Amino acid sequence: MQKIIRIGTRDSQLALWQANKVRKELTELGYESEIVPIKSVGDIVLDKPLYELGITGVFTKNLDIAMLNGDIDIAVHSLKDVPTSLPEGIVQAAVLKRANYNDILVLKDTEEFFAQPNATIATGSLRRKAMWLNRYPTHKVVDLRGNVNTRLQKLQDNDWDGAVFAAAGLERLGIREQGAVNLSWMIPAPAQGAIMVAALEKDDYVLDACEQLNHHETKVCVGVEREFLRLLEGGCTAPIGALAYVDAKTEEINFKGVLLKKDGTKKLTVNKTAKLGKHKFLAKDCADYIINRGGKELILEDIEGASPIKAKVYSTKKLSEIQKKTLPNTIGIEDSDFIKIRFNRIPAKVIKTPHENVVITSQNGVEAILNSFTKDELDFKNIFCVGRRTKKLIEKRIGKVTKVAKNGLKLAEYIAKETNIKEVTYFCSDIRLDVLPTYLQAHDIIVNEVEAYKTMLSPVKIADDVSGVLFYSPSGIKSYLEENTTNKTAFCIGETTAVAARKHFKDVKVANMPDVESVLDLVKESFSKEEGFLC
Repeated sequence: MQKIIRIGTRDSQLALWQANKVRKELTELGYESEIVPIKSVGDIVLDKPLYELGITGVFTKNLDIAMLNGDIDIAVHSLKDVPTSLPEGIVQAAVLKRANYNDILVLKDTEEFFAQPNATIATGSLRRKAMWLNRYPTHKVVDLRGNVNTRLQKLQDNDWDGAVFAAAGLERLGIREQGAVNLSWMIPAPAQGAIMVAALEKDDYVLDACEQLNHHETKVCVGVEREFLRLLEGGCTAPIGALAYVDAKTEEINFKGVLLKKDGTKKLTVNKTAKLGKHKFLAKDCADYIINRGGKELILEDIEGASPIKAKVYSTKKLSEIQKKTLPNTIGIEDSDFIKIRFNRIPAKVIKTPHENVVITSQNGVEAILNSFTKDELDFKNIFCVGRRTKKLIEKRIGKVTKVAKNGLKLAEYIAKETNIKEVTYFCSDIRLDVLPTYLQAHDIIVNEVEAYKTMLSPVKIADDVSGVLFYSPSGIKSYLEENTTNKTAFCIGETTAVAARKHFKDVKVANMPDVESVLDLVKESFSKEEGFLC
């Protein structure tokens, strides 16, 4: 039976139009598919400008989660909304032929205000605002959020002179107004007008299907634009425009890019060309041109002029600089490893004993095993584990995983109820929750525990003005409590950690995915609901 491809999409009218376009093209190729609407943070939080939400992939995050959870097979996005770095395990599967990439101005009444020093224009885009103020410095630009129809209605309901939209969106819905003004001078967002399909890297069936949707010229051009954006490291927090197109006569890629100060008072532009097929360094050359003329300093001017830190959080695990930078400028973060791991030397006789059923509940457990033995020395028949990342590490370094669960209890329930297993070997730490072995033993399953590593507490006294603490394990909470108070918000990586936190903290929040990035997203979402805690 042919697989039905589940197409994930936001539930706005425009997003559904794009998803149905993908579905139609798949149908023409002979593939069955269905639409699965999912709400995004960008659709839910409508009272803040996009660049103030402080969330990477504001319109794509929930679709990424749904795909990684196996709820959908592909996700359809406006490519301009997609972060330049995709989540681990997700890839760009197709880019459809690009539509109109221009911005347009929808007028409230007439164009007479262009001749006046005072006018009010609405847009939720930092780029559009900066470019408008650069050209019309005496005008006022107000924030405008919501789906296309909502924004058009707000234009009618408010005393504004006009609002800026992406031409493609209005044209796809058939609602572009006849008097709309084409803003050819406004360099569009990178990949504006292009539809992208994302899929899981391991899903060959879906990738083969989506590959047939690719429009090569569009893929090349938006690739240059997005690489330019990535190299400038602007994301959604800097006003950056980029446009690449192929000149059919010369077979050259023409590129123009712009970086502006948020208030439009400064602007850096670049224009370059490269032969199609020899354009590998076009984006880098253009980004370097901007950077060498003060691009980084221009971005820093806006960062330094941003709101002061209004909240402080502390991570009980060291974070990378990239991870820290995902937080808004108004949230200060410090970090330290509250837990340190020491691998035990596992006796050779442990591995020589046949182990048909092995349980590993953490990445540390995997590393501890491999610290004592090579992959070739291991002969595990069934491997049961906790966590998607632990599963990925096991399958990369040891072998195939029989079953993965979200937490120890779920895994124990599966082994006890869904298998005929009577004995397991559990590679664990000296400090861990008893829920898994206790449940298995209660169901007459023998648990042979192998202490693969030691968990050592390494607490740090944190400042009183820290309002939130990021926890990744019950052991981390235990370490924290040795030196610190509980009058703070506990941001937890998963329910197991949250259970331990609730014994001590009044305010406990749980990430919707068991990874560091989701904990950081939880911090951002939490403080974005409090007025003033935004970049």
